[in-house]
Amino acid sequence: MPGEWRAAVTGAGSGVGREVALQLARQNWILSLADNNYDRLLDTQSQCAVSTNAAHATHLDVADRTQIESWAASSRSALGGVDAVFNVAGILYSGDVIDTPPADFDLVMATNFESVVNSSRAFLPDILKSRRGRIVNVSSAFGVMSAPGYSAYNSSKFAVRGFTEALNQELRLASRTARATCVIAGGIKTSIARTARAAPGVDQERTAELFDSRIARTTPAEAAQAIIAGAWKGKSQVKVGNDARLIDVAARVLGPHYQQLLPALQALRRL
Repeated sequence: MPGEWRAAVTGAGSGVGREVALQLARQNWILSLADNNYDRLLDTQSQCAVSTNAAHATHLDVADRTQIESWAASSRSALGGVDAVFNVAGILYSGDVIDTPPADFDLVMATNFESVVNSSRAFLPDILKSRRGRIVNVSSAFGVMSAPGYSAYNSSKFAVRGFTEALNQELRLASRTARATCVIAGGIKTSIARTARAAPGVDQERTAELFDSRIARTTPAEAAQAIIAGAWKGKSQVKVGNDARLIDVAARVLGPHYQQLLPALQALRRL
């Protein structure tokens, strides 16, 4: 991969976003990093500075469209343009439909989906001008197969997948080189479950423990490596983790019948 490419990364303060930033820095990319936790973001910036002399940090609430547009403009000015955008920031939310407050549902959609749309739109002029423009949006295995108790999160991640697939087709019509990649992420060993939100009555500690002990298998470094490699090749979709691959196959084989299987399995666990 050539050096001196330019990228913007959300969620760069921790987890997969941080690893994407660090790995790009080691490949001599010039970076514009954003996160809502400024202290952690500055730490990532400091680590990236060991490898590259240009890593800009911006405190950003991705749920705020105005802030995203301002960040895109400042990134364009500071970097002289952007070749790739990695929309990694997101939140996990658990809760049944009946128990999820409307404000919580709106927050999940704004953070996980609308931020992806707003960031993609804000950087599109740069991506189309680039020699090899890339937009990378992180969905989830829960954007392939829904699960009871995660309606808000499922909705946001299904939306990311649909949006990215449509965007990729539009880029193919508009450019010979620009592409959009949808990341189907399985369980990754990050703090996402510990910092997750939940509907009233949900045992968040138990949910986080289940995620950390039984679901999270892939390291952030492994995930970032797969994401960067797949995006650089212009792949339409990158699956991260064997669990993501298994869920994708199951959804294709079972079709809508999986909606009978998951509640039955959950009921058995309660016995």
